[in-house]
Amino acid sequence: MRTFSLACLFVLALAPLAAAQSVHDDDLAAKLDRVLETLDGFGHRLDMLEKRIDDGLWFDRVGDVAAIDKVRLWGPPRWKEESPTAIGAGQPLKFWAYVFIPRDLDRTRKAPLLVFPHGGVHGDFTTYYCHIVRELLAQGYVIVAPEYRGSTGYGRGVYENIDYGGLETEDAHACRAYVLENYPFVDDGRVGLIGWSHGGLIGLMTVFDHPGDYACCYAGVPVSDLIARLGYLGEDYAALYSADYHIGQTVEENIAEYRRRSPAWNAHRLKTPLLVHTNRGDEDVNVLEVEHLIKALKAEGKDFAHEIYDVPGGHSFDRLDTRQAQEIRLKIYRFLATHLEPAHPFADVKALHAAGYR
Repeated sequence: MRTFSLACLFVLALAPLAAAQSVHDDDLAAKLDRVLETLDGFGHRLDMLEKRIDDGLWFDRVGDVAAIDKVRLWGPPRWKEESPTAIGAGQPLKFWAYVFIPRDLDRTRKAPLLVFPHGGVHGDFTTYYCHIVRELLAQGYVIVAPEYRGSTGYGRGVYENIDYGGLETEDAHACRAYVLENYPFVDDGRVGLIGWSHGGLIGLMTVFDHPGDYACCYAGVPVSDLIARLGYLGEDYAALYSADYHIGQTVEENIAEYRRRSPAWNAHRLKTPLLVHTNRGDEDVNVLEVEHLIKALKAEGKDFAHEIYDVPGGHSFDRLDTRQAQEIRLKIYRFLATHLEPAHPFADVKALHAAGYR
């Protein structure tokens, strides 16, 4: 009994110290959360600075052959509002888009348009694409490149509006509408989509949703099956999708939602001429994803073209500056030209190089 009483007294004596330590730990945790939040915000500020720098580089690297503009548009409201009754909830989301028009374009004649969504889970349209943009401009294409919801370089709010495989496709489609409404020399019957990786997924999902509005689509190394993808890329990557501001559920919790956002599980909806490229050495979008898409399209009896390469360059194999990459791009451009009839299609890879490189 005496031992029990002494133990009780000891516990009572330590209780204030334990409480003080608990308060101290809680205070430290709160401070750490604030520091991490500040660092995250600082990271977005750095992304915004980098975006402004790269925007200036467009004029240096493409301005000699293109009239360049950056316009602000809107797409549908968020697919899932965090606070449905908050001020501004349910309003259209605003986003930026680049417009490139060939300087030597004959505006008395109709020109074809390419909608060019960028890749990356949270990527953005940068001068990484400058040679491809130059090549397209030289052939006589007008280009619009959406910085759709979830893009990097516009702050946390835009970043957390991400809707991968969802309403981002409507942002891309809104760019088509904007150009046709504001540039009368663009032909509404000669509009195509071109994109790589995530941009390839957006191209596919956009023509699935709006088949009558596009004459063709090129999908390079397209993300095709999110269920398989999240399985082989691991937990950190999967967390980008299950984040509260995004899908908010894991694949295991809602497999149907991930199928809804995956081209391979929507192959039955294809009605648009399509070319798909992939590479066996792709370190990002594993070839198994695109093979699933190809098999699904074949199973649905769809008429489309595809090629599975086994060449150096991995995920970027046909976006590099090597002669081999240029030759593969020439195949892409010939496919596009068949359906979009640009004024100056390339005769050979020498013409492509002369147009794309100074």
